[in-house]
Amino acid sequence: MSDLKRISIEAVPRATQKAERYRLLNQSWATESICLDILEVDPDNQQVLVMLLLSLTDQFDAEPRERVRRAREVLQRLSDPYQRSYYEGIIQERLGHAQLAHRAMHAEAMAHQSLRSAMAAFERAESLRQAGNDDSILRWNTCARTLGRLRVHDETESQYAPSFGE
Repeated sequence: MSDLKRISIEAVPRATQKAERYRLLNQSWATESICLDILEVDPDNQQVLVMLLLSLTDQFDAEPRERVRRAREVLQRLSDPYQRSYYEGIIQERLGHAQLAHRAMHAEAMAHQSLRSAMAAFERAESLRQAGNDDSILRWNTCARTLGRLRVHDETESQYAPSFGE
C-alpha cells in the first residue's frame, strides 16, 4: 500500500462536511476513509468518531464481525457516557438488522439477542439523557417493534414444553 498523505488541521471542518455528504449518499466506505484521515490529525474529534462509528455500522452487510469489532473500538473512544451508551445501542440494533437481512439459520434468534442488547443500552442512555433528548426512547421503541415482528420470544414468556407420558 502506498503511504497515505496527511491532511492539515485547517482542513478538518471541510473534510467533516465531505464525510457527512458521502454518508448521506450511502457511500459509507468513503465516509470511513475521510474520518480516518481526520482522526489522524484530530484524534479526539467526537463528531468524527461518531460519524466513523456510523459509517462502520452502515457496512455491517460486508464483513460484519470485523466491522462490529472496529465499531466497538471507536465506541470506547467516545468521552460522553450518554453517547457511549446510545451508540452501543446503535451498534447492536444495526447488527440485529444485518443478521435478519442475511437470513442465515437462526438469524431471528441472533437478531433477537442483538436487539435486546440494544434495548438495554438505550435504557442506560435514557437514564443519562438531557431534557428534550428522547433519541434513546425512539430507538428503544424501534427495537421493540422489530422484536414484535419476529417469531422468537423472550425466555421469560411461557414456552412450549412437551409433556412426556402425562
